This record gives sequence, C-alpha cells and structure tokens, in this order.
Amino acid sequence: MELLFIADPLHSFKIYKDTTFAMMREAQRRGHTLTVSEPQHIMWQRGSKVSARVQDIRLTGDPTHWYDAPAQHSAWLADFDAVLMRKDPPFDSEYFYATHLLEQAEREGARVFNKPRALRDHPEKLAIMEFPQFIGPTLVTRDAGDIQRFHAQHQDIILKPLDGMGGMGIFRVGPDGLNLGSITETLNRHGARSVMVQKFLPEIVEGDKRVLIIGGKPVPFCLARIPQGREVRGNLATGGKGVARPLSARDREIAAALGPVLQQRGLLLAGVDVIGDCVTEINVTSPTCFQEIQEQTGCDVASLFIDALEAAVATHSG
Repeated sequence: MELLFIADPLHSFKIYKDTTFAMMREAQRRGHTLTVSEPQHIMWQRGSKVSARVQDIRLTGDPTHWYDAPAQHSAWLADFDAVLMRKDPPFDSEYFYATHLLEQAEREGARVFNKPRALRDHPEKLAIMEFPQFIGPTLVTRDAGDIQRFHAQHQDIILKPLDGMGGMGIFRVGPDGLNLGSITETLNRHGARSVMVQKFLPEIVEGDKRVLIIGGKPVPFCLARIPQGREVRGNLATGGKGVARPLSARDREIAAALGPVLQQRGLLLAGVDVIGDCVTEINVTSPTCFQEIQEQTGCDVASLFIDALEAAVATHSG
C-alpha cells in the first residue's frame, strides 16, 4: 500500500515513544511505502482535486538520522491507498478546516483514517456524555452558578476546558471550595466558554488508564498513567508514570460497548481514558501509547493497527 501520513513536522517526533513513528515502522517492515505531509500543505483549487505537498520517506533505523526524504512534490490525496490523519491537538479552527478538505478528498475517492467527519463530530471530552452508564457525575456549562451548585453537591471536583490536551488547564477544588470562583472565571472567561466539571475520582492514584480500541476491538493491555508526587494529573506530558497492565473486566465491558459504535462511525483507532470504573475521555485525533505498551508487555500494538488498516482498505477497495 501507498500510505500518506498527515502529521506534525518530522523533526518534532520523539521516535522512542511516538505512536505515528511506530505505525510507520511496522508499515515499512511489511513493504508499504511511506509519504508524509502536514495539514498546512493540503490544498484545494477550483476545478481540481484536493492535493498536498508531500515527501516520500524511508526509515533508516538510525535514531540520529531516522529518515531519508527527497524534495517535496505535489500529489492527489485520492491516489494513496490510505491517508492517516495523525495531527496532534489542539482541535482548533485550522484542524476543523483540515477535516473539511479531507472530507472532500474522500468524495474524490480517498480513504482517510480516522474519518474526517468522525473527527469533527466527536469532541473528545464531550463524547463521553453519550455513554452515561460508564461515566461519573459530569456537568458541561458556561454558568458559574451551575458550577457552584455542582460543587456543593459533590464537594470534591475537577474542572477542565473542553479543548484542553495533555492535562492542560485541569484544576481540582476540594470541599473548602478554595479558589472555585477564580478558577471558574479563568476557565469560562466570565461565561464566554464552556467548562466540563466532574466529581473527583480518588481512583486516579491507581492511574488514568488509556484503553486502545483498534477496529472496534480492545488491545489486551492498557497504559495506566499514574500521577507523581502531589500532582492530580496522570498525563505523561505532566510527568505521569506509564505502567502497562492487562485490561480489567470493567475495561473490557466498556470496550465491548464503545468499540462497535466507534468503529461504525469510521474511527479505526480510539483511546478511551478510564479512571477506576469511569470513562473520562474518548480520544480520536491521534491516540498514543503504542510503544509504551509494547516495551512493557511485548504486545505489538502497531502490528495490530496495521492489520486493521490493511483490512479496512481491503474492505473499502472491495
């Protein structure tokens, strides 16, 4: 297959842990060809198909010079066997516009994973509200009074912006309510922006588990991101420690319920975050943790993903 990865600049990759790199490495091992681009290099001109400035790359196996790439050239997105949208958040207006360009490429015959419409219609924090049986007490609002009442009821709460990533902008307010007003004003910008508020889950000390779902089925191991020191966030980006574990019975129950729904919507890969027994987020833009799980358990997650990608392309082509 000829694969086009739309991602962040290659020079920004930390290949020792990068999931997109793990996908590329396994794809090349199987004989697939690799091409890369960035969202800002996608173009759609009147009367023409969606194209992009791209580079064909070859992985070298040398960590200091990990890829060879000739000069950029232009290519139609529809000419690739698969286009993988792996741009990291934030999901800002430019990401939003990129999904529209990718959806036009789909109309021209491109096969895009995850589907652009699914990326656009599946906000990663709000998406959990569709599955109330698997989440803890949760409120989404702009109104400070709503937040105060939620705090009065649940006493120990977490507040976070809907567009945050990597643990950014997450606050905990305990029973004393200290700084609740100030934190609310910071996050909702005096009522201009929506905020997610959740009951604090003490099980976070055991880790914020990333359950990967590929082709509707769960990877048998999750990565528990465990907060360190006095930190309440387990995100690896905030210093959390990643520990791979077999899925629990509850993890499997969640995956069995969500997996087919996500697959049917065109989400080949999703990362479901679970604290204790509760889903806290459903990541679909560029889920990670492939390399951490493989290093600790031997489970080759990238191989599972390329298996699913090959099957999805074959089904689409058939």
